[in-house]
Amino acid sequence: MAERTDVSQTLETQVTGATIWLTGLPSAGKTTIANELADTLRAEGRQVEVLDGDEIREYLSAGLGFSREDRHTNVQRIGFLAELLSRNDVLTLVPVIAPYADSREAVRKRHQVGGTAYLEVHVATPVDVCSVRDVKGLYAKQAAGELSGLTGVDDPYEAPESPDLRIESHHQTVQESAAQLRALLTERGLAV
Repeated sequence: MAERTDVSQTLETQVTGATIWLTGLPSAGKTTIANELADTLRAEGRQVEVLDGDEIREYLSAGLGFSREDRHTNVQRIGFLAELLSRNDVLTLVPVIAPYADSREAVRKRHQVGGTAYLEVHVATPVDVCSVRDVKGLYAKQAAGELSGLTGVDDPYEAPESPDLRIESHHQTVQESAAQLRALLTERGLAV
């Protein structure tokens, strides 16, 4: 019996779920960084999920628009799912714009109440760099008058004032950005 206790104590220190929320403008590099880090962590044997904002909108939040209220509802749904996964020892990477500080704070509080680790990472890529990357063509559509309400252009983005980490992806490679985030996880005891 003592041997079993030792094994479970060892596993307890090695397996820790957490939510890593990557916020930033469209085309900032959030999903690319999350997927790069997820691949690294999976190769190390970790349980990792990436809750991509676009996929969640399609499958979990279909029918929601882009009003402030709908964006808040979307973020809360994602936050609930992230906390659920994280409290079950999954490292959950959440690359979602989440433009409003109060929505992100509500997600943080949900994690605190549940005793679940939560880190906020600001992928702080300037709008001019994002518009050049424009992986979805959103900036081009907005410039052509075909789209309104683009976060950071004609709709607000409230950048985190005190994130756990700020990544300036326009000054480093994807691998360097993922390594910077990996270092934070190690520092906080969420990765070996």
